[in-house]
Amino acid sequence: MKIICIGRNYIDHAKELNNPVPKSPIIFMKPSTALLKDGKPFYHPDFSENVHYELEVVLKISKNGKAIAERYAEDYYDAVGLGIDFTARDIQDKCKDKGHPWELAKSFDNSAVVGDFIEKSKFDALGIKFQLMKNGVLTQDGNTKDLIFNFCYLINYISGYFTLQKGDLIFTGTPAGVGKVNIGDHLEGYLEGQKMLDCRIK
Repeated sequence: MKIICIGRNYIDHAKELNNPVPKSPIIFMKPSTALLKDGKPFYHPDFSENVHYELEVVLKISKNGKAIAERYAEDYYDAVGLGIDFTARDIQDKCKDKGHPWELAKSFDNSAVVGDFIEKSKFDALGIKFQLMKNGVLTQDGNTKDLIFNFCYLINYISGYFTLQKGDLIFTGTPAGVGKVNIGDHLEGYLEGQKMLDCRIK
């Protein structure tokens, strides 16, 4: 099982971090040991003083495919959910300054939280509203209509480099509003108004 993540896929998020808007998808991956599910708490790592939450719509791949044509891409995922890409921002900044890869900042244990999944037929992929509440306060308010690269384009692009396999997860990018988490925080993710993710920081 692979966890494939897309960086800077919302213009406002790229701008809030003073990053250029990409002309093609920015892809990084997390190992299976990064997966945190079933509502288990996230234990703040001691190697970072600035861990950020990034709420994202997540696609669950339903069958194997390589070099998938964009017009057939919808056939390769069957469920949509929410995930949090936890990022050690202080470590990421150091990696970027040195031109190094991001794995230490993005791929550490339990850095990929996933909540529940719902059949994709319940949603219009081109307009899914999703929100993150931190301690009861709205912090991220996104909609997939604002994606730079939509779901089908991503599946086509990714599968040109990596064979997609049943069970793989694609984190499709985060909107503006990312921020720091602290021990004691409570994060809740909503997909079209339905609570899909619950994560406490310990």
